[in-house]
Amino acid sequence: MVNRRTGIYFFLLSGLLLVSGKSIAQDNNWTHFRGSNLNAIAANEQVPLKWDDSVIRWKTSIHGRGKSSPVVYGSQVWLTTATPDGKELYAVCVDFNSGKIIHDIKIFTPEDAGGKHSLNTYASPTPCIEKGFVYVHYGSMGTACINTSDGSVVWKNTDFKCRHVQGPASSPVIYKNLLILHFEGTDVRYIVALDKATGKPVWKADRPSEPYEPLTQIGRKAYITPLIINVGGRDMMISNGSAVCIAYAPDTGREIWRVVNGAESTISMPVSEKGIVYWYSGPDLGADGQNTNYLYAVNPEGSGDITGTNVLWKKLERQSQNQMLTPVIRDGLIYTVTTRNMLMCIDASNGTEVWSTRVNSNFNASPLFISGNVWFFSVKGEVLVLKAGRNHEVVSENKLDTGIWATPAVIRNTLIIRTEDALYKIGK
Repeated sequence: MVNRRTGIYFFLLSGLLLVSGKSIAQDNNWTHFRGSNLNAIAANEQVPLKWDDSVIRWKTSIHGRGKSSPVVYGSQVWLTTATPDGKELYAVCVDFNSGKIIHDIKIFTPEDAGGKHSLNTYASPTPCIEKGFVYVHYGSMGTACINTSDGSVVWKNTDFKCRHVQGPASSPVIYKNLLILHFEGTDVRYIVALDKATGKPVWKADRPSEPYEPLTQIGRKAYITPLIINVGGRDMMISNGSAVCIAYAPDTGREIWRVVNGAESTISMPVSEKGIVYWYSGPDLGADGQNTNYLYAVNPEGSGDITGTNVLWKKLERQSQNQMLTPVIRDGLIYTVTTRNMLMCIDASNGTEVWSTRVNSNFNASPLFISGNVWFFSVKGEVLVLKAGRNHEVVSENKLDTGIWATPAVIRNTLIIRTEDALYKIGK
């Protein structure tokens, strides 16, 4: 395999830093789950609001099963897929302009893929990509780096394990020369940073044991993707496990602060705006027998256990299961759909509902903010576009043939949408 340490293109991924509450431009690529800034915002893209055959630039069938989101760099779109039994794990590259499959690479053939939830697949973690290289991750089944120029595998790493029980889902992120991965199972919970040039470990941070002791074993797992922000000139990686949300120094794995919360698995990643961090806890069975989730708003300045000092507010949600999708926040408003099919807008300053309405489908893909509108994608293939703001105003409704579980990429005035069996490019 190729050793790429010599002459490697190291750079600080601009999409990871949120400086002074303002996100840096996507730089004409979509490199991670929820974009190069990890925030699902494409403020200047002009995507068609009304769809017919003329806006479908191409449709490409994708074999197998996968719920990883597409990532885009230059003229390439990458995603992962797997056989239904998880015995074959693939990385697929599609030409952005034509929809033609360029690479279809079998990366791993695990003897035992383990169990998974009926809603999950063995290819749910979203790849991340930079100039020359894409990184694909399948949880405990392995991680690999691929040279995007020729499809050759640069390195593989299968050293890190946990009992996912319900399949992998946490997506990797690039930070400087590191590739950061989460392994949070019923047995062990830790985060590891690999040298992205070699796949060798640089640091490993175990979750603290104390917050997990009261939890049932099945509730200790998590499926989150972390958020990296800048607070007072210092980078922080915000990572909300099932029992505790921790801010780590992403270059070393050192814990900066923690907030103890939740009693079950977490899926939704944190979001941030104007110096405040927001995340959902896992569900907890209350004294009245109802499942409850909390949406937390936290001031990320501080150190140690800041549970009692830095929680600005927390919003209670009753009869809610795990928050499947990650909300999008823009101009002080949080937009989300709960697993009980409540579409809502939340005031980020105090946690109150600005408006809410019930929808008839599950919306498990994370919403996007595109040029003043908020886009939602359902497991039935429905695409709902709302005008961003304090009033509930439907802009358009469209539909594809099959369900949408993966969060789309939005780039160069187009949407790249993965459905259950195909990849679409939609644009003018």
